[in-house]
Amino acid sequence: QVQLVESGGGLVQAGDSLRLSCAASARTLSTYRMGWFRQAPGKERQIVAAIRWNTGTTYYTDSVKGRFTISKDNAKNTIILQMNSLNPEDTAVYYCAAGGAQYPLWRTTDYDHWGQGTQVTVSS
Repeated sequence: QVQLVESGGGLVQAGDSLRLSCAASARTLSTYRMGWFRQAPGKERQIVAAIRWNTGTTYYTDSVKGRFTISKDNAKNTIILQMNSLNPEDTAVYYCAAGGAQYPLWRTTDYDHWGQGTQVTVSS
């Protein structure tokens, strides 16, 4: 069982940056891919970025490429999402998730463990 706890959300202005963290309680994450998802009001949940823990390979959805960076801290079993140049369209609840590493990083299903979410609000 993997427990995930997100932190770092908040209210910022357009153009600002935020850093989200996801602390994972697991003996090892080497068999997982870790993803950041977001869900805005009235919209479907979408994948934002993903990283394969054992290789560090990353994936980004097109709308965040060049602005967001996903990374991992091996010592702390933590996934980080650095978000720069935020705009109001990035407003959503952001979720961290863990799924099997055997699947492609762009795959949005087969995530078995989810955090509680953290709100990100970007004002114009």
